[in-house]
Amino acid sequence: MGAPADPPVRVRHVSLADVRNYAHLEVSLEPGINAFVGPNGQGKTNLVEAIAYLSTLGSHRVATDAPLVRHGAERAVIRADVVREDRSLVLEIEITAGRANRARINKAPVQRTREILGILRTVVFAPEDLALVKGDPGERRRFLDDLLVQRHPRLAGTRADYDRVLKQRNALLKSAGAARRASAEEVERTLEVWDEQLAHLGAEIIEARRELTSALAPLAAGAYGELVPGGATVAISYRSVVDDVDAADVERALLAEMGRRRKEELDRGITLVGPHRDDLDMVLGDAPVKGYASHGESWSAALSLRLAAYDLLTSESGAPVLVLDDVFAELDARRRAHLAERVAQAPQVLITAAVADDVPPAMSGAWFDVVEGTVTRRD
Repeated sequence: MGAPADPPVRVRHVSLADVRNYAHLEVSLEPGINAFVGPNGQGKTNLVEAIAYLSTLGSHRVATDAPLVRHGAERAVIRADVVREDRSLVLEIEITAGRANRARINKAPVQRTREILGILRTVVFAPEDLALVKGDPGERRRFLDDLLVQRHPRLAGTRADYDRVLKQRNALLKSAGAARRASAEEVERTLEVWDEQLAHLGAEIIEARRELTSALAPLAAGAYGELVPGGATVAISYRSVVDDVDAADVERALLAEMGRRRKEELDRGITLVGPHRDDLDMVLGDAPVKGYASHGESWSAALSLRLAAYDLLTSESGAPVLVLDDVFAELDARRRAHLAERVAQAPQVLITAAVADDVPPAMSGAWFDVVEGTVTRRD
């Protein structure tokens, strides 16, 4: 996968308390391959989901944190000993449904949970990845934003601020459009304040996504070519209302577009301009992947995005932890063999599988049996 610019990161030990089906778990992980095998519903995905959560503060399975807290428990705690070369940091996050999460680094509380971002980086392959090409634009925006946060942790704050401003602006549009009690001048003055904040934050997000897409595009094309030798070329591009605008003019263009669509926004009670409306386009040959690609082509396109993300992080900051969550069972023999060959030598890989036969022979390393929330290492 190319020589990393920095030493790889890996997880040495994981502790879970009241996370999903785990009342309590302690498990030590090895460099290289770590395979977790057991029937569905036993907790394999719950374990790797928890580890990956520390890298993005989000789950690849659900949109909210509440499902991560074990039923009947008040809070969940995820703790991991993360190692890079000879440096070790213990990351911990406490998830409490309905309340703000709390985080610690080496047992010391941090002011904001997002301060732990950037220490552990992960790339997750999962059956849900098919939604990257077949799902709605929100899936692709989330892919870009999660990767952005791993590259530039400060953007987590920008994204949170944008979401806050968007929510408040939508509330104003809805109330003003429905009640019509405030004068047009009052509404316009108030909206202008939110417009400026939304455009400023939105421009930063759009430019970061554009730059990320440009970096990913050749890597995704190369990965797809490896998965489907001799096939059509896959191309990705970022699509926004300000596509033809230079970076310096994005904020001004967003403001202009908000003004142009003011009446429509008031009528519908929702913000129609900004990065929350953008998309990542994927084209295979001359046709969009979504709606035109076969099932196998769609899987290959989704895999190419994840492989591109892995290669990009590796080249910039050292290899991330690679998570293959029940993904081999979803692939045909050719794609399974290629993926196994490509990742077998990664510094640390976490694999889940329902049966041992789903794990290709090339993926040898530490094996664990997972049964009813108990994780046991094989001798």
